Amino acid sequence: MTTPNLVNIATITPKNAMGSLSDTNRTTMIDVPAETAVRIDTILLANIDGTNAVDATVEVSNDNGSTYYKIASTISVPADSTLDLIQRPIYLDETDLIAVTAGAANDLAFHVSYVEMLD
Repeated sequence: MTTPNLVNIATITPKNAMGSLSDTNRTTMIDVPAETAVRIDTILLANIDGTNAVDATVEVSNDNGSTYYKIASTISVPADSTLDLIQRPIYLDETDLIAVTAGAANDLAFHVSYVEMLD
């Protein structure tokens, strides 16, 4: 596998990934396909618990899930609120992953807006 060449992009596709975390396990939000690069524009984390704050950790893996690097660690998301996690784009290469972990089950939802660029 090689890094996609962004000069020769075959397709550019805007996409969204979303979900709710029903447990406290690491949950993959995006798994970048082979021969593809992804530009993440927005990561929204919503606390759907009306009473309690929930901690969230967001991590990136650049080796298909063997090792993870935190980009946000145990960030508290207040009850009934949404956290806009990034202010500038993040690029992921093929087979990279971005994942979220919630400190409490059934309290956190995510929405990721991104652009997939196929080499």
